[in-house]
Amino acid sequence: MQCNAMQRDAMGLSLAEPTAARSGHTRRGYLAALIHRAFPAAHAPFRGAHGERASSLTHQDAPLKSASASTFDEAYYQRFYYDKKTSVVDPAHIERLGSFVCSYLKYLRVPVLRVLDMGCGIGLWKAIVAQHFPAAAYQGVELSPYLCERFGWQQGSVVDYQPLDTHGTPSEPFDLVICQGVLPYLCPADLKLALPNLARLSKGALYVEAVSREDYERETIDEDLTDGRMFRHRAGLYRRGLSEGYREIGGGVWLSHQAEVPMFALEHVGDL
Repeated sequence: MQCNAMQRDAMGLSLAEPTAARSGHTRRGYLAALIHRAFPAAHAPFRGAHGERASSLTHQDAPLKSASASTFDEAYYQRFYYDKKTSVVDPAHIERLGSFVCSYLKYLRVPVLRVLDMGCGIGLWKAIVAQHFPAAAYQGVELSPYLCERFGWQQGSVVDYQPLDTHGTPSEPFDLVICQGVLPYLCPADLKLALPNLARLSKGALYVEAVSREDYERETIDEDLTDGRMFRHRAGLYRRGLSEGYREIGGGVWLSHQAEVPMFALEHVGDL
């Protein structure tokens, strides 16, 4: 979890307390795990078999593991989603974010008829997709057995998820894949599998949100209130993996190499 002033207030912390977020601008302090993978600083940091912090990648021999499905149980979601006293969900943020992503794709004329929400949590993107793309079919995939039973999501992991049709054969890629707040919880080995898998899952666009090591180094987020279970992967690692299947077009939005969408050179990240 990366926290902004609103989150600190929700946790009973004074808004006047100094934070590591960018002065006067806290949007960047509100990144991936707020919606899908939120843990307070009071939560004990995840540790490996020998007691090392999972957020530190300096120990090359540490048995680092991705967060397991059992992490995201009923008690977790009750505390951080449904209890008004401890909830860290900000509906206004997700509405602004969803409107931006969907409006950008409509501007580019990316056809969106099938949407995959990879790590969908309680399904906050579902209503936004329905609002902007009413004809689109929404598929939520979640690691948590509790949420799958409660909401009827399909259980799966971004590491190896493969959509199947009614006959059990691989289906066509989706038009839009959403992956918010999931990737930082993967160990390096799993991340290297997940990034190319994301490329296979979409033929249109991808929205991805993930905190990187640079966000810590630049004090873009409040480290004291950021979940210690997240891995501090370099932004370059994410970009190299995603660029195999996508081109970066800004704001966390990536366009599949399969998409036949003409763009001006300055509308996407390219070679200098």
